[in-house]
Amino acid sequence: MEPKKSPLLHSFNFIARKPFNRIFALIYSLAILSLFYHHIQNLHFSSSLFISISLLIADLILAFMWCTTQSCRMSPIIRQVFPENLEKVLERKNFPNIDIFICTADPLKEPPIDVVNTALSVMAYDYPTDKISVYVSDDGGSQLTLFAFMEAAKFARIWLPFCSQNNVIDRCPDVYFASNYSSNHQTRKLKMMYENMKMRIENAVEKGKVSEEYITSEQECQVFSKWTQEFTQMENDRDIAGNSMPNLVYVSRGKSRTSPHHFKAGALNALLRVSATMTNAPIVLTLDCDMFSNDPLTPHRLLCFLMEHSARPRLGYIQFPQRYHGLNKADIYASEFKRLFILNPMGMDGLEGTSYVGTGCFFRRRVFFGSPSSPLQPQIKELSPDYVANRPIKSDEVLNLAHHVAGCNYENQTNWGSKMGFRYGSLVEDYYTGYRLQCEGWQSVFCNPQRPAFLGDIPISLNDVLSQNKRWSVGLLEVAFSKYNPITFGVRAMGPLMALAYGHYAYWPMWSIPITIYAFLPQLALLNRTPIFPKVGDPWFFLYAFLFLGAYGQDCTDFVLAQGTIRRWWSDQRMWTMRGLSSYMFGTTEYLIKHLGISTQGFNVTSKLLDDEQSKRYDQGKFEFGVPSPIFVPLTVAAIINLIAFLVGFLEILKGQNWDEFLLQMFVAGFGILNSLSVYEGMVLRTDKGRMATKTTIISTVLASGLYVASSAIRQM
Repeated sequence: MEPKKSPLLHSFNFIARKPFNRIFALIYSLAILSLFYHHIQNLHFSSSLFISISLLIADLILAFMWCTTQSCRMSPIIRQVFPENLEKVLERKNFPNIDIFICTADPLKEPPIDVVNTALSVMAYDYPTDKISVYVSDDGGSQLTLFAFMEAAKFARIWLPFCSQNNVIDRCPDVYFASNYSSNHQTRKLKMMYENMKMRIENAVEKGKVSEEYITSEQECQVFSKWTQEFTQMENDRDIAGNSMPNLVYVSRGKSRTSPHHFKAGALNALLRVSATMTNAPIVLTLDCDMFSNDPLTPHRLLCFLMEHSARPRLGYIQFPQRYHGLNKADIYASEFKRLFILNPMGMDGLEGTSYVGTGCFFRRRVFFGSPSSPLQPQIKELSPDYVANRPIKSDEVLNLAHHVAGCNYENQTNWGSKMGFRYGSLVEDYYTGYRLQCEGWQSVFCNPQRPAFLGDIPISLNDVLSQNKRWSVGLLEVAFSKYNPITFGVRAMGPLMALAYGHYAYWPMWSIPITIYAFLPQLALLNRTPIFPKVGDPWFFLYAFLFLGAYGQDCTDFVLAQGTIRRWWSDQRMWTMRGLSSYMFGTTEYLIKHLGISTQGFNVTSKLLDDEQSKRYDQGKFEFGVPSPIFVPLTVAAIINLIAFLVGFLEILKGQNWDEFLLQMFVAGFGILNSLSVYEGMVLRTDKGRMATKTTIISTVLASGLYVASSAIRQM
């Protein structure tokens, strides 16, 4: 008699274009080698050695970055899960516990009502409520955030049973009440309660303090009397239907001037330790404060992978993609990050597993305590992943221990941040932690269900977008030039393909070099009547055309086949050039300054506040410049140089000059103009508050003039 087969929980398939990717990679590699042969010839015969060397450097970096992307195109896979089969192999009462970590730092930039919505959305998972614990880290130590979660705890007593009894899909209250929900006496009453809670929280934030009228019980008074300590627990044991409530724990970790903060990684490690003393769930979910749950069945999808632990003992984490709501039709800032959050993870998943992107990731707690084969033991037994936390979490013994491990000096002389927990050493703690875990031998999977598991907010100001990317650039370079460099250390630890995949991210800021060279050098040479590319009809002309069209064509194809649009792809490649001229350039400069021991700004929280006028302009597809930020200057200088170079070249053609020598330079300048249309609009055509600051335009015009004068002087030398 044949043994009964277990129901299928998940499957995967290689994407159909895998063979094409490999064939194209071979052909394109030969074209790149031909290009470098052409460069070597030019170094011998060129009259302008500076231009030839500059173009060679640019193309070397472009070729290296192209090679790193190919690792994600060799074996991309698509996974499918079958949560409907889960209860056939696992009884609901045996579902494992989950600890959920949410981090916030500034109630003025990260509105507490948004953090509350995130917490309520995961507390309302279609999952046994007594097996969920939500830990909120407030690095700002703000009574405003504490008050918001006191209000959330009260509202959750009604919200959770309502979602369960009515099989609600949108379990983020703000999203649910903005949808076409069924209006009846119950939902109207519930909405009124939510709006009252929202009003109290927003009034407190506006005043900067919590009014005494909002503190209505003795328990709340006791909570507020402790709010400056490391953490305060807030919970109601039962909801209005008599069911158990998820634990909701507020944590404000201890920090001091003599103890480094380590920013988000430090907050997550504090949560890891505090949660270990209280619940010590074997599964940990990390969430950004604005990334709410969009699917109540997400934990079921997670378990479809974890239930096969014996088949994949090295499986360390399951990453869901970052997805966003509120994107305008063109996604003008390329906030979707299709390649970062969808395409590259699919490719890495076909190797050893995707990278950790900071939110929407479920970990086995065990991964934070050493490699699969060599577990590390923390100094306190209660912090071990094998410890069974069976004491009441409100007992003095548990609370005192939780206070101790959240203290600012607890990590001194320990392995936390180096060999245990989330790793320190980079501003992009998510990328660095995932990379180190995979170097230790852990694997991961990428789960991208049709309905997004999580949805987050996006910055709608260009300054916020570019500043966020600048911070990422600094953090990535901290990894690229550390002893854990992906190209040296990574190759030995995880093999060449995975190392290249991680190297692609680590060297992201290097895009600034070739993008800056191609944004200025061909145009300045055109202004000085200096041809630098092959003329039309030359065999090398067709090589340049193939390299450009091949790279852009494959990128566009990948983007569209990943449920993208041509319009959004155009925004994506435009923002790539804009980030190269601003974020990557400024990030590289900041890293070098920091490396020299000079103090820099450090970590900046991206504002999640939405201005009505800014939102309106964003929905209309208009770039939000607004402030006279230095980060806009290179963009504006490049826009001016490209426009003038193209016009001068066009006038020369009208005069009957040889156009075939300058066609490629004209094309590069024209392409730069197309990518800068929003900059011209902000400089000249707009009068609203989001236009380019006059100060930025004047400074950029002066710098563009200076560049032209300098290039002319160099040519005459």
